[in-house]
Amino acid sequence: MDNTAALKDAILEKIQSGQWAPGHRIDTERKLSEDFAIGRSSVRRVLAQLKTAGVITQTVGSGTYVSESYRPSSAVVRESGSKLFDAVSPAELMDFRLAMEPSILELVVRNATQGDFTKMLECCERAEAATSMEEFEVWDSKLHETIALAAHNGMVTSVLRLVNQARQQDDWGALKRHSLTDKRRLAYQDEHRGLVMALIDRDVQRAIECTRFHLMHVRRNLLGS
Repeated sequence: MDNTAALKDAILEKIQSGQWAPGHRIDTERKLSEDFAIGRSSVRRVLAQLKTAGVITQTVGSGTYVSESYRPSSAVVRESGSKLFDAVSPAELMDFRLAMEPSILELVVRNATQGDFTKMLECCERAEAATSMEEFEVWDSKLHETIALAAHNGMVTSVLRLVNQARQQDDWGALKRHSLTDKRRLAYQDEHRGLVMALIDRDVQRAIECTRFHLMHVRRNLLGS
C-alpha cells in the first residue's frame, strides 16, 4: 500500500471506529503531509475524494472536519477495503446487542474518564437538538459507540466495528425509518439520558437495567416482539 492510500485508510479507520466523531477537526494538510511522507498535493487529492464522498467537509479559514451526516456504509468505505460481512437479520442483530451491550458496562464504569462522560452528554444534547430524524439517528448511534469506546478495551472496539457495519445494512435502515416516530424518539432520548446518568454515577446495575430496557424497547418497535 502506498502512502497516499495509507492516508485515506487511516482517516476512514479513525472515523469508522468512532475515534473521530462527527464534527472532529482533522489535522492540517501540512501535518498530514509530514506524518505520511507525501506531498501536499497528494494530501489535497485524498481530502478532495473524501469530501466528494461526503465523509468530510472543508471550510476556508477554519479547516477540515468529519461530516456531521457521514455514514460508514458509504461507497468510499467499501472501496478502502473495509469488508462488510454477509447480511445479518435485524432480529439477529438485536439479539446480539442485547447480549453484548449490557455485558460491557462493568468495563465502562471501571474505565470511563470524565472526558468520556462529557462526550456521552454531548451525544444526548445533540440528539435532543436534532432537527431531523436522520440527524437524531446519527447521534443515537454515536452515543452507543461512545459508551462502548469508554470501556477502553481493544476487543470491545473491534466488536463494535462489526456491530456498526451490521447496522448499516439496508434491512436495518428500512426498519429504523419506518419505526421511528416523534413519540418514540422522545422516549429514546429519555432512556439515553437515564443510561448516561447511571454511568456517570458509576452504578453498574442501574446502567445494565437501563440498557436492557432501552434495547428491548427498540426491538419491540422494530420487530414487534
